[in-house]
Amino acid sequence: MHAETAEISWFTGPREDLRPMFELAEDSALQLDAYLPLGRVLVAVVDGVVVGHLQLVDGDRSDVLELKSLAVVESFRGNGIGRALVERAVAECRSQASRTLMVSTAAAGTDNLRFYQRRGFRMLSVERDAFTASTGYPDPIDIDGIPLRDRVWLSMDL
Repeated sequence: MHAETAEISWFTGPREDLRPMFELAEDSALQLDAYLPLGRVLVAVVDGVVVGHLQLVDGDRSDVLELKSLAVVESFRGNGIGRALVERAVAECRSQASRTLMVSTAAAGTDNLRFYQRRGFRMLSVERDAFTASTGYPDPIDIDGIPLRDRVWLSMDL
């Protein structure tokens, strides 16, 4: 299975139907409840089943968008679906005259950091202690033996 066999389109159904997909990328129900209804969502569909999603939300300025959530079901990872979702999102952002696409991920998530940098995102800043009990995250969470604490912000000039 390759990304070419996945159909990527805007999701128009009830957002709650995608909650299991979003939960692949979000460990805090509190945070997910806050952003699940926001923005627009691209989905990757294979044989009528959603196997990946990417959520775009408004940024802090009118020419900035944020890639808020991205996930691909485990059995479809490594086949270019995440890359295809990001490429489609970048094209959509450019068509809207956006100038910057932002994304954040866990500093402990080295695979995610590598993925976003390979797509053209560059490191911007670190938000210390973003993943705490007060923001709805269970304690402790380890990613490959690294404690989940800090969030890294990356950006792409469009």
